[in-house]
Amino acid sequence: MSSFLTPTQRYAAGALLGLALQQAQIHQTRPLGSSIEEDERTSSGSSSDSVSEDPQLWVHENSGLLRPVFKSLKIENKAWTGLEETAGSSPAKHHVGAFLRLISEESAESSADMKDAELALSKAVDVMELSMETTSETSMSKKEKHREYENKCREKCSPADMQPNSEVVDVPLQAQELKNCNELSIEQTPYGSSSKFDEKPVEEVAMLNYPRKVTVLYELLSACLTDTPEDNKKSTRKRKGYDARHRVALRLLATWLDIQWKKVEAMEIMVACSAMALSKEQASKEEETQSPKSQWTKWKRGGIIGAAALTGGTLMAITGGLAAPAIAAGFSALAPTLGTIIPVIGASGFAAAASAAGTVAGSVAIAASFGAAGAGLTGSKMARRTGSVDEFEFKAIGENHNQGRLAVEILVSGFVFQEEDFISPWEGQNNNLERYALQWESKNLIAVSTAIQDWLTSSIALSMMKQGAMLTVLSTLMTALAWPATLLAATDFIDSKWTIALDRSDKAGKLLAEVLQKGLQGNRPVTLIGYSLGARVIFKCLQYLAETEQNAELVERVVLLGAPISFRDENWEVARKMVAGRFVNAFSTNDWTLGVAFRANLLTKGLAGIQPVDVPGIENVDVTELIEGHSSYLWVTEDILDRLELDTYYPVFRGSPTEHQK
Repeated sequence: MSSFLTPTQRYAAGALLGLALQQAQIHQTRPLGSSIEEDERTSSGSSSDSVSEDPQLWVHENSGLLRPVFKSLKIENKAWTGLEETAGSSPAKHHVGAFLRLISEESAESSADMKDAELALSKAVDVMELSMETTSETSMSKKEKHREYENKCREKCSPADMQPNSEVVDVPLQAQELKNCNELSIEQTPYGSSSKFDEKPVEEVAMLNYPRKVTVLYELLSACLTDTPEDNKKSTRKRKGYDARHRVALRLLATWLDIQWKKVEAMEIMVACSAMALSKEQASKEEETQSPKSQWTKWKRGGIIGAAALTGGTLMAITGGLAAPAIAAGFSALAPTLGTIIPVIGASGFAAAASAAGTVAGSVAIAASFGAAGAGLTGSKMARRTGSVDEFEFKAIGENHNQGRLAVEILVSGFVFQEEDFISPWEGQNNNLERYALQWESKNLIAVSTAIQDWLTSSIALSMMKQGAMLTVLSTLMTALAWPATLLAATDFIDSKWTIALDRSDKAGKLLAEVLQKGLQGNRPVTLIGYSLGARVIFKCLQYLAETEQNAELVERVVLLGAPISFRDENWEVARKMVAGRFVNAFSTNDWTLGVAFRANLLTKGLAGIQPVDVPGIENVDVTELIEGHSSYLWVTEDILDRLELDTYYPVFRGSPTEHQK
């Protein structure tokens, strides 16, 4: 890969990535907005003064996150240790400005041609971003469809489960004290100096023009995906591809540079296109020379891993994979620029790839080129009964499939009345991820959801609701007081179905972890979002992933909504370590339905779906004002996700509900 940056600028770019990686690891346990001010190395869990003595750090050579990037950027080997120590041993705010100044400086090495190339690259990114935008008609259509779905759900739901927002249940004293002590408003929290620094663009960024900032991010992204031989045998990073920790660091770096995340997503597609073209070119050369082994070895040494299309050690010839005409047209327009970036292909090679991209016949999804085996997620429908789980299948959602998207989103429903409830709650969302809904154990989930709904419409439940008895249910649960006999008798028939559903969700979590470990999503960062029992599936998935240190590279972000997970007998800390970026727990203090269903295991252990989780690094968000009852998650989840603005690096929750940050 050729570079538009001088050696000094590449050195500074590598240093900035190291600083961003270190900050991202710190924010796993001390997110932005925390009032805890302490030494940054200490808060990242380090007990050593030297990076080389702390292999747990992301900037340590054993992580395999920095040195391959340094190598790709052609930074001199003798500078690597110093860059690692700088990233891990002192606050980022002391160095970021200086490295930005280095990048902004022009030198004799900065030729007019390089500046022209930077300008062309920035324009190419803008073109690609425009091609990704959904039309306003499409957005309106999605919103209208979602409104219809909401009305349909509301008709099914019981008035006993739907509480007016004005009648918010009083949280028991001990929970209220926990809430007051451990939650801080994102807007009102007194930031530590590093937190405020991280959230906003750095002052020195004004010295950089837009083309230079885009070039830095593009070359760092490409370097993160470069397949360079790993010299360190102790490296914990065994998979090739796009590491979730790299993506989180790039997200922070984009914040420092004041570049919208959509621009980086456009760059990701361009890298995927480059990968496809490079792989196609290589396959063509191998056919011509009849010496595939030597050509493959030579190509692999310096190629982008995205282009490698390594599946079981063999080359998959990428003959297409971008079916959308808009993307194909954009790709054609970018051919001259991309041809400059990777000269071995040239503009004509990219133009040919663009032509192939516009066809569907015989194409292989870009997901495959990033390590997905076989048919990927949608081909992973279970052929046999596994661990008592009878159903576990991924359904594609949205229009972003086979279009070079380098990040995946998996969405898991957990309170459903019919099969469409696995998909409909997620369809109205607009983002640039390749999205899948997990349909799992529909028979058991529909059974338990229906049983709860039947109970809610019973005369006993309606009577108790009318008398205000339900307003004290959560207090009763959390203080372990005696339950009213009528309530116990009325809910007995839910227990067996709920117990089965809990067991299946735990086993489905293990299956999801196995899917991610096998790389069926392609070696791409994953965002996991789930509500009700679906949130439990995700949490259990994280716990299973935590059994192996190497799995820290898989998951970028997690959102749990109305989660039936206790927090005093579950290891939230290990689950948190498996998530490189934001980890959100959305809870409603008046979700008494969840409390009733989970009462056997709850008592005084605490429940994530109705309380904040007192664990460092968990972003607690109170959605009580949006949730009328547990079934509300079917149609309110989309609104909650919009308010969370997950594409921002730092914690956000827009709107009237109070934001909370641990």
